[in-house]
Amino acid sequence: MKKHILVISQYFYPEQFRINDICTEWVKKGYKVTVITGIPNYPQGKYFKGYGLLKARKETYNDIEIVRIPLIPRGNSSIMLALNYVSFVASGFFWNLFTQIKADYVFIFEVSPMTQALPGVWYAKKRRVPCYLYVQDLWPENFETLSGIKNNWIINIIGKMVNYIYNRCTKIFTTSRSFITSINHRGVPTEKIEYWPQYAEDFYQPIDKTSIDEIPNDNAFNIIFAGNIGTSQGLDILPEVAAKLKNANLKKRVRFNIVGDGRYKNNLIELVNSKNISDMFNFIPKQPATRIPELMAANDAAFLCLTDSPLFSMTIPAKLQSYMACGIPIIASAQGETRQIINESSAGECSPPGDVDKLKEKIIELLSKSPIELHEIGRNARDYYDKNFNKTDLLNKFDSYFNDRAIMEDKQHVQK
Repeated sequence: MKKHILVISQYFYPEQFRINDICTEWVKKGYKVTVITGIPNYPQGKYFKGYGLLKARKETYNDIEIVRIPLIPRGNSSIMLALNYVSFVASGFFWNLFTQIKADYVFIFEVSPMTQALPGVWYAKKRRVPCYLYVQDLWPENFETLSGIKNNWIINIIGKMVNYIYNRCTKIFTTSRSFITSINHRGVPTEKIEYWPQYAEDFYQPIDKTSIDEIPNDNAFNIIFAGNIGTSQGLDILPEVAAKLKNANLKKRVRFNIVGDGRYKNNLIELVNSKNISDMFNFIPKQPATRIPELMAANDAAFLCLTDSPLFSMTIPAKLQSYMACGIPIIASAQGETRQIINESSAGECSPPGDVDKLKEKIIELLSKSPIELHEIGRNARDYYDKNFNKTDLLNKFDSYFNDRAIMEDKQHVQK
């Protein structure tokens, strides 16, 4: 009989998150997978076409059974975002009371908000099954950084919720090594936490340099950013850098190709227009993930940026693995583990977050490289990816937690 994995993730297909591929691979390995998720609305903030409170609440994707519980869309305000978070938990509470699903273990894919883990924790406790938490966003640190809320009373309440979740999970996996230290400081034993980095889907592969309709073929030095355009990405640094590059009398023009959507996109466009540098920016609508490697192949480098904060110094954004898998040179404005990986792999250039002048210097430095040198840097990125973020190796490693011996150990932990 197939072992049954119940996945809790507020975001799932057709929203573009790596959990889609993880679940698909588990099905290929012979597991039965059911996903409890919300109604797709990320990042636009409104329900995707064909979905709603009364539409497509159950469906199948790659033999994965999807159950969509009601939630309020994110919208474009802090109030709507808060309602989005709360509504998923409320719906999850009532779902847990009445569900007839019988799973062997729970896997929680935790990107913000951490609140989404609660229905999974409640289910695991009720059914007395192992509960695995995959932490990609640290809370309450992430909440405090992005919301700007410093009220100790609110932060302490969220901290207690986080402790409640950690204490009731069988095993906690993290996307960066720094997260282990932070979680450990909350009283979680080190042996309960394990580093399990993200991988990129199989379609992220190096492609020979090509030209596409969205990007003019005019001998400019093209730099791509692909992904969510939010405040945490710190993309407001690019217009500042572009203005300085424009006045630097470079032999080759620099163009930033921004691919995607998000809550900060309109602000970024307004900032670009206000600085009279729109000729250096090319905004491309959100694309299917499978098309991103083709877009990268039409660029000379890929840009990654995080705002200057202790939290983001511990974070390894998922796009780093995507970029490296495509074998493209990376230009980053980041610190901490992201900076360490880029330097260790010789995969590109990295400047301190928020440092406009240093980022400008790094871009000019990469701009001076020959095509052969750029190709070598891209190959370094892919080689490092193969050695450290190999999909097969990582999935096989996690598989060890789904064998009979591990389940017996975990069930003993759950029953204590």
